Amino acid sequence: MRNRLKELRTAQGWSQAVMGEKLDVSRQSIIAIESGRFDPSLPLAFKIARLLGEPIESVFQDDATQKP
Repeated sequence: MRNRLKELRTAQGWSQAVMGEKLDVSRQSIIAIESGRFDPSLPLAFKIARLLGEPIESVFQDDATQKP
């Protein structure tokens, strides 16, 4: 799954640590999600989207549905 988390987080002016605090997850979790090494649970994905004020589909994209 691809995501725009880093782009959207930096647009807010938040560090990875600050975003982790806002979501009640570790900075390492934010790093892993941004790098694509970890896909968040559905509840966490919704929480991220709400925090950023974006539709979940705007933050996360399924690689299988992406056109070349």
